[in-house]
Amino acid sequence: MFTTPFLDIPPLGAAAGTVRLPGSKSISNRVLLLAALASGTTTVYDLLDSDDTRVMLDALAALGCSVERAGDTLRIEGLGGRLKTPSASLFLGNAGTAMRPLTAALALLGGEFELRGVPRMHERPIGDLVDALTQLGCRVDYLGNPGYPPLQIHPVALDDLQLDAPIRVRGDVSSQFLTALLLALPLAARRDIVIDVVGELISKPYIEITLNLLARFGITVQREGWQRFTIPAGSQYRSPGDIHVEADASSASYFIALGAIAEGTGIRIEGVGAESIQGDIRFIDAARQMGARVDSGPNWLAISRGAWPLRAIDIDANHIPDAAMTLAVMALYADGPSTLRNIASWRVKETDRIDAMANELRKLGATVEDGPDFIRVHPLPAGGWQPASIKTYDDHRVAMCFSLAAFNPDGVAVRILDPHCVAKTFPDYFETLFSVAHAPEVPVICIDGPTASGKGTLTVEVARRLGYHYLDSGTLYRVTGLAMRRAGLDAEPAHEARIADLARALPLVFSEGKVLLAGEDVSEDLRTEAAGMDASRVSALPAVRAALLALQRSFRRLPGLVADGRDMGTVIFPDAGLKVYLTASAAHRAERRYKQLISKGISTTIDSLRADLEARDLRDSSRSVAPLKPAPDARLLDNSHQTIEQSVVQVLAWWQEVQPFESA
Repeated sequence: MFTTPFLDIPPLGAAAGTVRLPGSKSISNRVLLLAALASGTTTVYDLLDSDDTRVMLDALAALGCSVERAGDTLRIEGLGGRLKTPSASLFLGNAGTAMRPLTAALALLGGEFELRGVPRMHERPIGDLVDALTQLGCRVDYLGNPGYPPLQIHPVALDDLQLDAPIRVRGDVSSQFLTALLLALPLAARRDIVIDVVGELISKPYIEITLNLLARFGITVQREGWQRFTIPAGSQYRSPGDIHVEADASSASYFIALGAIAEGTGIRIEGVGAESIQGDIRFIDAARQMGARVDSGPNWLAISRGAWPLRAIDIDANHIPDAAMTLAVMALYADGPSTLRNIASWRVKETDRIDAMANELRKLGATVEDGPDFIRVHPLPAGGWQPASIKTYDDHRVAMCFSLAAFNPDGVAVRILDPHCVAKTFPDYFETLFSVAHAPEVPVICIDGPTASGKGTLTVEVARRLGYHYLDSGTLYRVTGLAMRRAGLDAEPAHEARIADLARALPLVFSEGKVLLAGEDVSEDLRTEAAGMDASRVSALPAVRAALLALQRSFRRLPGLVADGRDMGTVIFPDAGLKVYLTASAAHRAERRYKQLISKGISTTIDSLRADLEARDLRDSSRSVAPLKPAPDARLLDNSHQTIEQSVVQVLAWWQEVQPFESA
């Protein structure tokens, strides 16, 4: 998961491969609450691991619910409709699927509870749900603005509830209000309980998910159209024992769109199929209207490009409110203006999504019209795309939608601000996208320099700040030197071919800061002065350098690479977007190395270290193959009197100079 302030996505072209999606957020949080309310133990498989499910799990734990995790499986010991904790203060982030249902359930369970969230949650309406609960006799106070969280819930005895008349709840703001009542009211079903929906019910497919899951937990709700719902007297939650969470159909929309947009052999999605119980699976109908080829089987979808450009659509998107956001970006690739209608619910989601989508689409260069409940997006022809820094508004779906803009015909990069927001539903979204996307050119920053110049530390930190991969080429040569010693060889021309064979077949793995050679952690062995000397010697052997060339270039993966060494910018990545030659005087480098070794209890002298460094510099700079020297277009950085942080800031500033986003 990317936790950087921004993520730069280079221009992308083709895409092909298979993705497996995380579990559905809508199903996951409903299942967690039902399992907690039910009697018995429920084993949940394939639960989504995200911010929203974590806040629900934290809340259930605070309420006394026992949860055991074993890998991807959870065992939940239900409360049987009775609280173990009579009072608690719960933080629910920006999770509407936790805030709304828990409000209803706790109002009926008879405890004293405070429910809070992030500032945006305190701007998301909940008044219609609270009004419905107060009709019953529940006691809920607003701790801030009336109609919005935070809330204080006070205990009320079930015998005091007023269940004679139908409970009225608005359906035209959010379907989560009705879902919350349906999930909670079986707690009070000593007689038939009737819910009447006032106004047009939006997002009906989400209510279908709720009804389907209630049935799995023993509650059969009677429905009269979409206006009246009856929970039968005597309804009781019963654990189904085991339950599997489908992959998230809303998350599937990005990869369905990817298959429709990108050149290549297509995208296969595993974990969800056309027979999903989730309403957002109907996104495939809209994608087909736009020209995508979609095949489906049990628990899988296969998508490839069909009509191109995509066909413009005019669609009532009320039934797929979350997934429809993806259509707004697909519309950029269409043959005419596309209109999404009946989407007023976008305005009360994680952000005002109509405004957010319109604002960010315009940054790309698109013409966009919007109103209270619609958005119309005009296509962007080749030559009209602009580089843009996409503000995500702490909204996971905005971030994921706009990643698809990187497939534009103008080869324009896209910057996603606050990419971490995807953690709400799909923490590994960008990694998954990069696993199937192809970039004509992956960005590379090269940091070359002599031994002990600090290039390794600088490389790791620059890569961390950008969310890029990193390559410590010196480690590869150190491992080769270690393998050479273990094989009883020397860095001499007579052994060159055999050492090259060892380098070519190195069973090497980098894992969590460790270097594993054939499964053995050799990290400490590689940090010795002897290992550094061996690395310098084997790197002078042409056959060894050739053997490691392809291995080093294989580290060039999306979204980008920072590579350090002595010939990264001259030999390995001569086309790198930024080349830095990092150096410091031999005296300063010797002093730094001296402090490092002394701190480890290794006895040495500054004079001897300086002599070794100067000898190594001479050997590296005078070797016949790829001698140590700055690339002609490298930027020189003498860090003799700089801290690591100052060097990092300088390199990042240089990198920003060659990016197109400063004025975007």
